[in-house]
Amino acid sequence: MNASEIFKGAGLSEQELDHIRANFKEVAYPKGGVILDMGDTVKYQYYVQSGCLRAFFIDKKGREHTLQFAVKDWWISDYTAYFTGGTAIMSIECIQDAVLYRTSRTSMESLFQEIPRLETFFRRKLERAFASFQKRILSNLANSAQERYLAFLKDYPQVEKYVKNYHIASYLGVTTETLSRVRNEIAKSF
Repeated sequence: MNASEIFKGAGLSEQELDHIRANFKEVAYPKGGVILDMGDTVKYQYYVQSGCLRAFFIDKKGREHTLQFAVKDWWISDYTAYFTGGTAIMSIECIQDAVLYRTSRTSMESLFQEIPRLETFFRRKLERAFASFQKRILSNLANSAQERYLAFLKDYPQVEKYVKNYHIASYLGVTTETLSRVRNEIAKSF
């Protein structure tokens, strides 16, 4: 685990990084592997070293709604359940083979007590993530399908080549037919 890369900018000493490394475990999942299923107890959050993951929710009608993609240097979990101790309201699957580093909430709380700069690092990450989710909600409410697709390409420039069209469509809140139409409109404009 290259902790100095993962926690860059946190100003941590080598001794602190060693302590952090001891609280993370490397895990590997194959393409199609499921890290978390709806209803599971959520014990871990994950740092993505390599691969591509998708967090999604299945509604009462059986439709999938993609909430997040995670690629190298992103963090992923069902944070609602992770922070509250509840059960997962979403699932997480590997779209590509993935190497992840996982840590438990208990380990993180201990690390925060022992290394206050780490807590500051994660607070800032959570602030940015919260702002990003708010912007996405507002975008889904106010922007056209084309605007949402262009924002997706900006936020996830490498993801499109790894995921299926219906994953992107479910992330954007549109049908696959609408996604095809949007792509055609964009291609015609260039």
